[in-house]
Amino acid sequence: MNTMEKVADWCNQRGERFTPSRQLVLQLLSEQPHAVTAYQLLDILQQQMPQAKPPTVYRALDFLQRMGVVHRIDSQNAYLVCDDFPHRHDAAFLVCDGCGNVSEVNPDHLQFELLRKEAADRRFVIEHTTLEVRGRCVDCQQ
Repeated sequence: MNTMEKVADWCNQRGERFTPSRQLVLQLLSEQPHAVTAYQLLDILQQQMPQAKPPTVYRALDFLQRMGVVHRIDSQNAYLVCDDFPHRHDAAFLVCDGCGNVSEVNPDHLQFELLRKEAADRRFVIEHTTLEVRGRCVDCQQ
């Protein structure tokens, strides 16, 4: 089963519609070598759907995030397809300050549990965890 079929099945199980515009946004996003902003994605989308407007992209991205298919990289205001779909999980990323490349890494879940415990000790409830670690990739170190 390919990614689009998995997402369609995932959405169907949850009673959600995986519309053609959502499918196209996911397809285009998955074809990008790096995380892209919504407006970069809109420019790509408009090559196939000239009438597409920002709300088309933002609604699709919001939906795909809610389904756990897409991650938002806050520091870049950019999006990328989840490497570990369909499992909802805490997300950790290595973000290169040189070229902007983003890599999803599997964090040690014990570290996130320690963070949740610390938050609970302070009577704080964590609703979502995304860790962005910034530095330089091997190519940009040279």
